[in-house]
Amino acid sequence: MNISCIIIEDEPLAQERIKGYIPRLPHLSLQAVFDNAVDALVYLKSNKTDLIFLDINLGTLSGIQFLEIADFSSKVIITTAYHEYALKGYELNVTDYLLKPFTFERFSQAVEKAADALQVQRPVATPHFIFIKTEYRLEKVLISDICFIEGVRDYRRIHTLHKKIMTLQTFGQLEQELPPHLICRVHKSYMVALDKIETIEGDRIRIGQTVIPVSETYRKSFLEKINRATR
Repeated sequence: MNISCIIIEDEPLAQERIKGYIPRLPHLSLQAVFDNAVDALVYLKSNKTDLIFLDINLGTLSGIQFLEIADFSSKVIITTAYHEYALKGYELNVTDYLLKPFTFERFSQAVEKAADALQVQRPVATPHFIFIKTEYRLEKVLISDICFIEGVRDYRRIHTLHKKIMTLQTFGQLEQELPPHLICRVHKSYMVALDKIETIEGDRIRIGQTVIPVSETYRKSFLEKINRATR
């Protein structure tokens, strides 16, 4: 799922931090950067964006005032050094609240949360299969056959019900092709098919005879997907 975004931030260092994080998530596409909310409002009158990274202290028009008067369907991630605005932000239905200085891992979690919300907001048809680049051919793989995917040095090994497939496609590329509500990242080296999980014990998932770790970076989003799947 490709996600368009804009940044509304008047601190140059904070701007550069977010601009540096965005290319590390291949499904994010930066449309514009603003150092004030007024110009951003003008932009949004004639342009749509999926996600807004919004600072609170912006001079003439604050981030909170921007949220109160703006008319858009974009998801919003607040970025601020002041925790006291958190409650007000959530009252205005922001997706997440990042306290500066935030790490890339925390940034990634917030973006994934926004992606999940966008997926619900504008659902798309779930594909039944994908084509995987392996050796000198493209191999058709049924999504329902995938059990888990593991990183093996420069390769990704896709474990299906019937065989294992090696590919040089990155996890980022696979995440763009695979439906996140069916197959999701749980570790820097693993993706799992939710319907193939047999047990979850603490930070360990069991699929067949394989035990797969769940890392701190992906734990929250993974458990949210599990909770939604069991409702």
